[in-house]
Amino acid sequence: MAIANQNLKYLRKLRGWTQEEFAVKLGIKRSLLGAYEEERAEPRIDVLEVVCDIFKLTLDDILRKDLSESKTNYLAKRRAMKMASGRSEIPFVPVKAAAGYLAGYADPEFVDELNTFTLPMLTGGNYRAFEIIGDSMLPTPSGSVIVGEKVNDLEEVKNNTPCIVVSRHEGIVYKRVQKNGRVRNKITLASDNPSFHPYTVNAEDVLEMWQAQVVISKTSQQHRWDMGQLTNIISDLQEQVTAMKKRMN
Repeated sequence: MAIANQNLKYLRKLRGWTQEEFAVKLGIKRSLLGAYEEERAEPRIDVLEVVCDIFKLTLDDILRKDLSESKTNYLAKRRAMKMASGRSEIPFVPVKAAAGYLAGYADPEFVDELNTFTLPMLTGGNYRAFEIIGDSMLPTPSGSVIVGEKVNDLEEVKNNTPCIVVSRHEGIVYKRVQKNGRVRNKITLASDNPSFHPYTVNAEDVLEMWQAQVVISKTSQQHRWDMGQLTNIISDLQEQVTAMKKRMN
């Protein structure tokens, strides 16, 4: 089953998954997946069936075809499946795929392999969805999915616009973008939660920017402020204002 072994490795790398991540999805140990990829063991049929479900393949595809050589046909088939609904497909980047996305964001093959979904209110644009983790943009809760439209020119973004910013050093973050007219090569990223201080990044380090259009979150995740949190936030704001006044004086 050398072809099946090679296909397992090819498909894993196509998605940008580590062996550990792929093994979890397949319900096997990482060491066993390593043995499959190194052709020290033959993949079990039940494992290959799971692979087929993930990648929308048949057992005949994975057992008899070298997908790395016929990748054009394979990816064309995947694109055709996505377009069958007649709606624009929105690629989804979960937190677990963030590291792979930084390396493959400009690779059509990588993007084609991301899971997709559609939204009836978004048509005719270039959209992408990102899962966010953390409390920096409260009341948008951690675990929300931000659907953004591609920003082709930073000059078109208005100040304080919420965006997904993909950069070399900061990775994937959800922030409000603030521009300084006097310093064109830098942008400031600010949080909605005042407990998190703004910071500056070089514009040349920004790989992609997606202007937020839709926020998707579970009702169970919706954030509720308590008095203690509000008191801390007000105190933090007062400290920031005091510090700003001292610098101005």
